[in-house]
Amino acid sequence: MNALLKNSYSEGWAAIGCSIPRPRAILALSAHWYIPGCAVTAMSVPPTIHDFGGFPKELYAVDYPAPGNPDLARRIKRLLSPRLVKLDEHWGLDHGTWSVLAHVFPNAEIPVVQLSIDETQPPQFHYELGKLLTPLREEGVLVMGSGNIVHNLQTYAWGSHGVKPFHWAVRFEKHARELMLSGEDVELIAYEKLGQDAMLSIPTPDHYLPLLYVLGLRRKHEAVSFPVEGVDGGSVSMLAVQVG
Repeated sequence: MNALLKNSYSEGWAAIGCSIPRPRAILALSAHWYIPGCAVTAMSVPPTIHDFGGFPKELYAVDYPAPGNPDLARRIKRLLSPRLVKLDEHWGLDHGTWSVLAHVFPNAEIPVVQLSIDETQPPQFHYELGKLLTPLREEGVLVMGSGNIVHNLQTYAWGSHGVKPFHWAVRFEKHARELMLSGEDVELIAYEKLGQDAMLSIPTPDHYLPLLYVLGLRRKHEAVSFPVEGVDGGSVSMLAVQVG
């Protein structure tokens, strides 16, 4: 629903769009394209995907008509070689991508491609892919990971307003911030060793793994900041992590 709402999250995303150099293209890694394999959208006109159910009809009417970029898709395929990367003509832009970009770049004029997250691979694989994608930063491409450091829908307070964040969610987000600020990527990659708070915060890896791509893109000693903050429904962190 943040795609439609004006709140601290959507206003924070909009502020990011105003504060960074305008990219020539965007590569998005969304928790919602979590499949057995690597694929990158390669169509010129990616459809807006409404990959959810049970929400108001206004959300299904949202269209984010950003163009694709087949040349960028092929560039990504080359960067990740010899890993097999499929050029995909079917997926498009899912809500992990457009619900955020609708505020960051509301005019939908910047080309966008999505790279899938391979569910068969361990965390280290995703971190290394982030490193391989680093040249894109010098080519005017914004790489965006869309997920949540804390994402536990089993404990989410559906329909409740103003619920306080669960203690374990606050503790894990605080610990993750400290590790990022000190450059302790190894511990963030091996998150399953970070204890019970981590297991409650990351019951499944799909929403956490986009962070590892962002960390892989980070240069040594490069600054990291958190331009958007908050915990929604008690158990979903809305923290944004910005590198550079």
